[in-house]
Amino acid sequence: MSRYLTLSALAVLFLFPLAWSGYASLEEPSNYLEMAVFGEGVGTYAANSALVSFMTVAGTLAVSALGGYGFARFDFPGKNLLFLATLAILMVPYATILIPLYVLLGYLGLQNSLVGLSLVFVMFQLPFALFMMRNAFEAVPRELEEAALVDGCGTFMAFSRILLHAVRPALITVGLFAFLASWNDFFAPLILLNDGASFTLPVAVVSMTSQTMGAIDYGMLQSGVMVMAIPCLILFIVLQRHYVRGFMSGALRG
Repeated sequence: MSRYLTLSALAVLFLFPLAWSGYASLEEPSNYLEMAVFGEGVGTYAANSALVSFMTVAGTLAVSALGGYGFARFDFPGKNLLFLATLAILMVPYATILIPLYVLLGYLGLQNSLVGLSLVFVMFQLPFALFMMRNAFEAVPRELEEAALVDGCGTFMAFSRILLHAVRPALITVGLFAFLASWNDFFAPLILLNDGASFTLPVAVVSMTSQTMGAIDYGMLQSGVMVMAIPCLILFIVLQRHYVRGFMSGALRG
């Protein structure tokens, strides 16, 4: 009984800020109408965020799945050193390398580009994603892959048709983390994007809520928070079962 009371109290504790934001945003419904016509329109900013999130998730899944499979199944010189070097990205403060990345994107012709922003997000997601996918592939019995090879599958066919299905919960977990990071990030789009039409939703919401002399329109801010939070809530609720399984299988191995 005490366990259920504790869980209920924690649920109320975590849900209260979201419920309060929803209530505050509905006190002035006109805020949503103002958001719809601000600048390029909230639909444009949401579409930019959705496009960046899609490219980030796709890039992160592609690189981490191939990389995790390679680290889990193949032996090559410097394997552990390379894996540790990838994890070392986590030790680099996020904000300190955005300016160098901005300069690098300029050389590549990707400044003020949603593609360039997505590449930056993919880079920062790779350490966690590779760690998860390597451990997930290591948890898959080698006999499963060997049986596929005996049946005539090549290495890539066994990877794409057998192993990816076996690590699907880990893929969903990695994809969900990549989506949440790219959808909610404010600082990187603020630095790397300078065209209002390319702004993502977090940057646009801050612009909407900023008024004269630094004043903040908190009603508009709460409306923006709700617009940003709803897709995240829907995805988490839909994928919760896979997320828990993937996190347990990928994070606790090794």
